[in-house]
Amino acid sequence: IELPGDGAFPDCMEALRASGCIDALVEAVERRGVPFLGICVGMQLMARVGREYVDTPGLGWIDGEVLHIVPDDAGRKIPHMGWNDLILTGAHPVLDGVQTGDNAYFVHYSQMAMQYTAQRMAHCDYGGDVTAIVARGKCVGTQFHPEKSQATGLRLIANFLTWLPCPGRCHRTWPSKQGCVSVRGATSASVRHTSHAAEPT
Repeated sequence: IELPGDGAFPDCMEALRASGCIDALVEAVERRGVPFLGICVGMQLMARVGREYVDTPGLGWIDGEVLHIVPDDAGRKIPHMGWNDLILTGAHPVLDGVQTGDNAYFVHYSQMAMQYTAQRMAHCDYGGDVTAIVARGKCVGTQFHPEKSQATGLRLIANFLTWLPCPGRCHRTWPSKQGCVSVRGATSASVRHTSHAAEPT
């Protein structure tokens, strides 16, 4: 499942709720274990809460909250729009072949503040760290637009489409260090995992 998004967190959550999509997403992702990719606001909706304009509960798949970007450098314009370099801080099968320094295209004025850094796979610098990629269990999210990010985005999308997460209902837990997530054509032992000791299961 891929969920793109455009607009404010409260409006997007209300649109999903009104259309019945939240129930469908919970059934697919939480109960049937279908891999999920959230893009831009779609990634932000994975958070526990959005604090744009009014506090709004999110899908709760990532331990974080969505806040307006407040750059340390007052000269930075909001929204954060354009190309920026990714800084990878974690490993994940969907990031196979993606490296620190690869460019991605961003358009957003809010960001996800993480409760557990183990769930953040990459960030970028925009007057401070801005979360760029999150992951937990069968769920992955990108703040940038892969479809606009040329080679970097195409590789990430291809990896997602061939990703084989661990079987079973493990959307709220990380796979073991022995590796129960893999990409077709690669052994699970080749996938490096960061430590998730600080993250509850």
